[in-house]
Amino acid sequence: MAQILTSRQAEELHKSIIAYLSSKSLSHTAAALRAELGIGEDSFDAEKAKKYEGLLEKKWTSVVRLQKKILDLETRNSTLQSELESATPSSLSRRNQDPVNWLPKAPPRYVLESHRLPVTCVAFHPVFTSLASGSEDYTIKIWDWELGELERTIKGHTKAVLDIDFGGPRGGTLLASCSSDLTIKLWDPSDGYKNIRTLPGHDHIVSSIRFIPSGAAGAPASGNLLVSASKDNTLKIWDVTTGYCVKTIYGHTDWPRAVCPSFDGRYILSTGSDKSVRLWDLSAREPECKLVLFGHENFNLCCAFAPPSSYEYLAKLAGLEKAPPASSSAEFMATGSRDKQIRLWDSRGNCVKVLAGHDNWVRGLVFHPGGRYLISVADDRTLRCWDLSQDAKCVQTLTGVYEGFVSCIRWAPDIVKDAAANGATADGADGTPKKKTGDANAASNIQIRCVVATGSVDGPEGKVRIFAN
Repeated sequence: MAQILTSRQAEELHKSIIAYLSSKSLSHTAAALRAELGIGEDSFDAEKAKKYEGLLEKKWTSVVRLQKKILDLETRNSTLQSELESATPSSLSRRNQDPVNWLPKAPPRYVLESHRLPVTCVAFHPVFTSLASGSEDYTIKIWDWELGELERTIKGHTKAVLDIDFGGPRGGTLLASCSSDLTIKLWDPSDGYKNIRTLPGHDHIVSSIRFIPSGAAGAPASGNLLVSASKDNTLKIWDVTTGYCVKTIYGHTDWPRAVCPSFDGRYILSTGSDKSVRLWDLSAREPECKLVLFGHENFNLCCAFAPPSSYEYLAKLAGLEKAPPASSSAEFMATGSRDKQIRLWDSRGNCVKVLAGHDNWVRGLVFHPGGRYLISVADDRTLRCWDLSQDAKCVQTLTGVYEGFVSCIRWAPDIVKDAAANGATADGADGTPKKKTGDANAASNIQIRCVVATGSVDGPEGKVRIFAN
């Protein structure tokens, strides 16, 4: 066997062992080792052995310390290598090739601070890298989420801003806001976010607002309509070009806290304090309630339509042999409640899955544009990702990111290649660019933007967090 130590190193090791054995009163063992190695008293007496006594122990502990340092350095090196790779253009390109599986991860890219009270709502501009946030401090703030900078503060409401949304007619994106001051306000981003119209009409707090996208043939929306929900127990549909309320929808027996339109503008989903989930068909002369769903044990706080990209996963949960066609809207829905649960529903009125995991009120829901995941935020200070392909199992939980309750969440709209900068293509749900049914080239023109924004309560203030690829 090849000699690892040099002759001098071997001699020192042998003398250290003999000195160690002698110091431990193992004189017979030390003498036997001396005889085996041919080390006599004349060359290694008791006086010389004194300086070797602690050498073996010192070297032993030094090796252990060095081994620990090496392990720590290897771990640190691995972390740095991972960070380095994530910062290179080639790695970003690789990751961007699979946005369908991207999920928000800690830490956020930016934590945006300026609101003096809790943030209640966030919304992305359909084309530009602008993000709006509303707060209990009566203001709306416009941020550049790509740079993490505050662009402007909008003042006009006299009480808490409860919801905001971008949308509007073709070629003219607007920002809508609603408030505890009973009003809805429209702001023009192309004119410095000037308040162009105030819509009075609700008799109580206006808690939720969404633009109704223009949809497929036969759908009632033209991009000019807006739906609102209020504590006066009604939903109202508004024409933003005239400012008139064109329809008032009755049916909820208590406050409808949240409202959401389908991607084609044909349906709206509403839910609230009466614990019901209601699906409304807007294609009829008068809005018709198609479904009333019950199951939650406390007030419902949020709702969302599943995108067609989720149908293949949700169809399996619902026990369907075949997924519904992508052209069909309102096939599956999700709701979140103060009962700490999320429920998934189908268009037949069945609750196909109950998602339990949050330890406090569920405040916000958003489906991943790729269809595989549902993401939720809650008052338990977490963001959770549910994998619909794995029986809606919770596969990721962000903890330690938030200091207080998480109040809202939105996913940035898809990028439409060659989209006009004026937002002319922004006709999908929430003002996002939408793929046209039957357009064979549409899918290749849509790119998922891996950016998520959340609003929260952080001490007495509110913060906006941006998670991005």
